[in-house]
Amino acid sequence: MKRKPKKKKSDEADLFPKAKKSAGRKPVDLTKKLDKVFSAYIRLRDAMPNGCFRCISCGQIKSFSQGDCGHFFSRTHMATRWEPDNCSMECRSCNRVSSDHLIGYRRNLVEKIGLDRINRLEMMAHSQKHWLDFELQEKIDYFTREVKRLSAEKGINVKI
Repeated sequence: MKRKPKKKKSDEADLFPKAKKSAGRKPVDLTKKLDKVFSAYIRLRDAMPNGCFRCISCGQIKSFSQGDCGHFFSRTHMATRWEPDNCSMECRSCNRVSSDHLIGYRRNLVEKIGLDRINRLEMMAHSQKHWLDFELQEKIDYFTREVKRLSAEKGINVKI
């Protein structure tokens, strides 16, 4: 005995087809990759040729391996998450533990980039930004090239 094909319950099923999985990388994978490459870029940019750096928050000089990529406006602000002006090399204790590190960070950031660029960052931080996959990939490609250039220039090897 042959079965009859099932009838659709309503015409709505045709109006809202299930989304197909897209080929390639997920946006989360691109975000993680960009975070890693961007962090390496900032740390290399702010490192001295001798492999040390000065923490933007506390001013201490430490070895390259003890540094983090610290954000003035937190990474939750997508418009400034990968903005080089928003990030500087910080010692791990300032970036991860210190609750008042932004006081020194701001003071030294004003000296580093000036008040006009900080005001621009503040406007960017309070705006919405939804990154497209191709934009994330372009940033990954750009910062990967910069990491390779700075790594060779300063003689500091980083794994990306």
